[in-house]
Amino acid sequence: MPGSDKETDLTERIEAFLSDLKRGGSGTGPLRGSAETARETTALLRRITAQARWSSAGDLMEIIRKEGRRMVAAQPSETTVGNMIRRVLKIIREEYARSRGSSEETDQQESLHKLLTSGGLSEENFRLHFAPLKANVIEAINELLTELEGTTDNIAMQALEHIHSNEVIMTIGRSRTVEAFLKDAARKRKFHVIVAECAPFCQGHEMATSLSKAGIETTVIADAAIFAVMSRVNKVIIGTQTVLANGGLRAVNGTHTLALAAKHHSTPLIVCAPMFKLSPQVRRHTWGKSGYYNFCWQQMTMKLYFCL
Repeated sequence: MPGSDKETDLTERIEAFLSDLKRGGSGTGPLRGSAETARETTALLRRITAQARWSSAGDLMEIIRKEGRRMVAAQPSETTVGNMIRRVLKIIREEYARSRGSSEETDQQESLHKLLTSGGLSEENFRLHFAPLKANVIEAINELLTELEGTTDNIAMQALEHIHSNEVIMTIGRSRTVEAFLKDAARKRKFHVIVAECAPFCQGHEMATSLSKAGIETTVIADAAIFAVMSRVNKVIIGTQTVLANGGLRAVNGTHTLALAAKHHSTPLIVCAPMFKLSPQVRRHTWGKSGYYNFCWQQMTMKLYFCL
């Protein structure tokens, strides 16, 4: 049966994605960037919207929430997954509001009294059936995917506003966003990049090799030398996995040391992060049974200092 085949294919794709998330977070699978994870999550949610059985926006939102909880539980440290799920839920609410001939902002204002009197928002308003809703939601998700594809380029376009000639730039590890940021600036400016190696995985060596091939003068240093070299640095530019609600971030090992050294020397620190990395959550340190931090995640929570 065609309908049964579609449901089976959808289930297999969801399970494969959950498996990839688990293996990537445990260190046994390939390490993917947050941008790739965001695109894959959004594409899967689009497939769920297109192939799952639902008749109203409320039904679709319940399905998205159910599968979304499984995705988040598969890899809690990857907050990008939860961010994209919330974004798609917002798209569904917006498209439903347009189908009703109103806007989500108007509905939010009207529902304030209901929120205070009933103790919570009811989803009765999402139970009406609109035939073009599925097509509209899929089209909006496609626009979101197009937006995700251009996030790195949009950030890189701002490079010349922050990087000037003959500056010494320091970064740590390898971030595709920072890499594109520096390469875009190198088209018109000459500068020197110092890359901290980011032990124990030493991704900084890959970053330095890529920058050198692009004609950028690059030096690799050990993480222990960050503080000693910082006095020569004009600007620190780093990437991040997530920007947390309290102004902190989750980034590669050594980022906390780098930020503290930059603060001590009053060196400007710039974080290159697209909007989908902004998280409403606050994460705490996760400790293993032995009491040591699980360094395989290559993440830690730090206080973020902006000096733009």
